[in-house]
Amino acid sequence: MTNSDITLAAVELDQTTLLTPGQIFRQRMFGHKGFLIGATLILIIAIVALLAPVLAPHSPFEQSLANRMLPPVWSEGGTWDYLLGTDQNGRDYLSRLIYGTRVSITIGLGAATVGLLIGVTLGVIAGYFGGWADHSISFLLTAQLALPGLLLAMALVFIIGPSIWVVIGIVGVLHWTYYLVVTRAATQRIRSLDFVAAAAAAGASPRQIIWHEILPNLMSSIIVIFTFELGIAILAESSLSFLGVGIQPPTPSWGLMIAEGKQAMFYRPWLVILPGICLFLLVIGANLMGDGLRDITSPEGRNE
Repeated sequence: MTNSDITLAAVELDQTTLLTPGQIFRQRMFGHKGFLIGATLILIIAIVALLAPVLAPHSPFEQSLANRMLPPVWSEGGTWDYLLGTDQNGRDYLSRLIYGTRVSITIGLGAATVGLLIGVTLGVIAGYFGGWADHSISFLLTAQLALPGLLLAMALVFIIGPSIWVVIGIVGVLHWTYYLVVTRAATQRIRSLDFVAAAAAAGASPRQIIWHEILPNLMSSIIVIFTFELGIAILAESSLSFLGVGIQPPTPSWGLMIAEGKQAMFYRPWLVILPGICLFLLVIGANLMGDGLRDITSPEGRNE
């Protein structure tokens, strides 16, 4: 390494040390292409969900048997009144795709939040207290991982009855293991650090230590896991709806729309392709954003 290289490295290091943690985070965030692409996709889809009544040209429930199975506007027989055509019941496909965004985001956020509450609570308890609490929760984790998640979700939804809130609860209850594994290991590491020992020596109770010392240091990991679980929950809801035990008609759901269109997919392929593309974009956006957050919050600040 030449003297000029050493000087340049020293200058870059000096500039980095002058930056605040917030400035470093923003610098990494705007320099990470994967995170920016994922965040942009999620932002656009969220705006579509919020403005669904304004953006949808028709009601997603309005049927017109005279306009059944119209092709998209770019195909022969298409019309500008129905840009993406209509389904088997003559409902505007674009409007159902737009309103389906609301269902997918609602279930994804709700299920990921339920899993967060269960997994983080159990993980912190197991990691901080150890002993019999850790052994009991580890046994519960092993039992959960041994169960076939999709089959169990289908059985529970079938027994309780399909609805949006039932799907949110069941998908969330069955997707907390990642939160538990990560928070348990991180809590075991944090509880041995000096500032936790200092808080205990100052007379802080275990509840105060958990709330004020441990949880704030787990937030970055929890946020990263949440973005990954968002995509997993959306795929789980789509799978249940495709199999007929998730969201029920006439509520627009992308998984349900794929299930309804599979019978005509060979001569009306857009009925399956369009909701499949929407589902892909939402899940890949959540995964790219989660992967980007992992790189941004890592000590070395990876930019991949």
